[in-house]
Order: sequence, then structure tokens, then C-alpha cells
Amino acid sequence: MKISMIVAYGKNWEIGLDNQMLWHISEDFKNFKRITSGHHILMGRKTFESIGKPLPNRTSIVLSKNGFCHDEVHTFSNENEAFDFARANGEEELFIIGGANIYETLFPYVDKMYLSEVDFEGEADAYLKEIDFTYWDLIEQKDYEEILEDGKIKSPAWKFKVYEKRD
Repeated sequence: MKISMIVAYGKNWEIGLDNQMLWHISEDFKNFKRITSGHHILMGRKTFESIGKPLPNRTSIVLSKNGFCHDEVHTFSNENEAFDFARANGEEELFIIGGANIYETLFPYVDKMYLSEVDFEGEADAYLKEIDFTYWDLIEQKDYEEILEDGKIKSPAWKFKVYEKRD
């Protein structure tokens, strides 16, 4: 089973504030849905709570040491149990979707990264640990321009990049 992470982050590795996303980029949400649909998604409890419900057409797995429980969510206290569950269900590509502690803890297991680099600098309280791209190959990139509406930025510019770990 391939283990992938999917994350959007700002120029200073910002990913969230008060358990919420820092921007709304419609095309990025569509991309996230297209990529993760039909797969198992793995997240921490706070990320699940910020979403509020299991996402349609995906199997939600939450890592929590506090005995977190929610209908239609599979909770595990460690990553190996979560990985075994996904494998046992025939998953071919498991997606790690956050938050900051989950990304940092599980990064050593990651084989593939789907990264949205957002042209954003601002207040945040959750950060992605800076990634050293030395052992990664860029296999896809698409650049998006900012979208203005009534003279205001509706959607910042961003780059979508896919990396695979070198063997």
C-alpha cells in the first residue's frame, strides 16, 4: 500500500489557524476531492472535528489516544493499527490529510506527496514542518493565477505539485 500525504500550505509553511484553513480555493477543494475519493483518509481528531463529519465516498480513519468515537469513523491509537486496517480493506493508496502533528509523525512513512503551495503569508498557529526535497522527484506541477473579485483576492495564486520519494 502506498502512503501519501495531501496538504496545502503558505509561504512560511502555514496550514491553519484556530483549527480552520487559512484560505478558500475552490479548485484546490475539487482537486482534493478528486484525488482522495474512493480512498481511506487518515487524520488527527482535531482535523476531523474541524471538518465536522465523515467526507463522502471516503473511509475516515482518526488517530486519537483519547478514545475518540464517531459514527462512520474508524479510530485507532497508533498508526500501525490504522495502516493495517486500510491494508486489510484493500486500500492501494492511503491519504494523510492532517493536522500538523499527524503530518510530522507520519512523514517517515510517506511515499508520495500532493502539495498545494499557496501564495499566502499570514497569521497561523499550525505549521507544516519544512520539507527537505532532496530525496523527492517532482512528477507533476500545475500553476494557478490568483482570482480577483471586486478588486479583492477571492483566491490566491497557488501551485499544485506531486512528488514521489526516490528509491
